Amino acid sequence: MNNVNKRLFLVIHIAFWVLFLSFKFIDYNQNLQTAVALKLLGVQNGFNIIASYVHYFFLLPLVFKSKSYGKYLLLFLLLMFVVILGRTQLEAIFFDKVFGTDYYTKIDFLRVFNIFWTTTSFILFTSLMKFTKDKFVLEGEKKTLENEKLNAELNYLKAQINPHFLFNTLHNLNYLTQVKSDEATEVIVKLSNIMRYMIYESDKPLVPLHSEIAYLRDYLDLEKIRLNKSFDLTFDTSEVDFDIDIPPLILIPFVENAFKHGVSDANDKSSICIKLQSTKTDLVFQVENSLNKHVERVSERSGFGLENVKKRLDLSYGDQYSLDISPSAEDFRVTLKLELK
Repeated sequence: MNNVNKRLFLVIHIAFWVLFLSFKFIDYNQNLQTAVALKLLGVQNGFNIIASYVHYFFLLPLVFKSKSYGKYLLLFLLLMFVVILGRTQLEAIFFDKVFGTDYYTKIDFLRVFNIFWTTTSFILFTSLMKFTKDKFVLEGEKKTLENEKLNAELNYLKAQINPHFLFNTLHNLNYLTQVKSDEATEVIVKLSNIMRYMIYESDKPLVPLHSEIAYLRDYLDLEKIRLNKSFDLTFDTSEVDFDIDIPPLILIPFVENAFKHGVSDANDKSSICIKLQSTKTDLVFQVENSLNKHVERVSERSGFGLENVKKRLDLSYGDQYSLDISPSAEDFRVTLKLELK
């Protein structure tokens, strides 16, 4: 429980007693002298306050933590015995002959029951306040644990994406340094940009959309250099509102999948069409690629990357997204729609 919540509950307790005692003093002072009203208020409610918080801090934990019901009952009866004995003795001392009655000097069943009933009423009230506080704390801790679990799962899934992508990129770089050494510098620069993004941005819950787009463009440039083959590639961002944030690395698996299944040196008519549209409230990302007939037919379980990103989308957006995967004999299309928070 954080300090703000602790202070809030402390203020609630203090406010209750201040309001209650103020009301009782005004009531007493209408018919009694101020000194007598204060004495009566102090003796009666001093025991109520002490009993309430002895029960609050020491007896209730026996029920919730130790489950020692027998010990709790014994200590509760002992507490009530001390309260009844102490209050009757003090009232006899302070109020003997003050009211012209022997009520405060004798002990009978009705007086004992009245003290017991009044004290247990305050004990019950403060106990309910503790139940409320504990439930509030429990819900907060549960929410914190859920968030920690969510973050752990998201980080785990991101960690799976990063090495997968890095392996592919380093493989590309190795290929390029062997067959196209004149482009190695450009590849290293773009790889550096990608690594910087993965190291400094991928751990954030959200990143600016323009950063994710720059990351995708570097990836596409590396792939174009690696393939060293003419194929149709379009990346349309003409209908994009750049002033929004999205989870990092959420789009790259769809692009990776398109290259994996749609482009090869053995296919003369390869094509990849990527279109990104966004507003303040939603984002639509569509990737369509021709199928490489020399690889196994793509199904909806089209590789590790898409399964991974589905899990991330579930964790990040719940039911606030849709993912349509449409394979056919000639092409493969994925459409992701996000409802932005």
